[in-house]
Amino acid sequence: MPYIDLKTNAAVSDAQKTALKSALGQAITLLPGKSEQWLMVGIQPDCALWFQGSDAPAAMVHVEVFGSADPAAYEKMTARICKICSDELGLPQNRVYVNYSETDNWGWNGSNF
Repeated sequence: MPYIDLKTNAAVSDAQKTALKSALGQAITLLPGKSEQWLMVGIQPDCALWFQGSDAPAAMVHVEVFGSADPAAYEKMTARICKICSDELGLPQNRVYVNYSETDNWGWNGSNF
């Protein structure tokens, strides 16, 4: 039950959204027990976003997971997300933040897991 929310101040075409969704769907498998089958992705382009006092292209990516993963898996995931943002959006990897949240409470289809 992962969720990835990507916010960027860059414009994102429909084709790029589809490419991002697919790339993030592959990347989520770096976290043990996670798959695209249960992944929800949100892409928010053209956000008011500043990093280091600049509105140069940047992104904030939030990954939320049901349960937990070890730090090594998160490290691999961060590397992949930064590469995806660079490859698909042309963002410098040093202008991408990635943060993670873990939860024991996740609802779906009228009940909780």
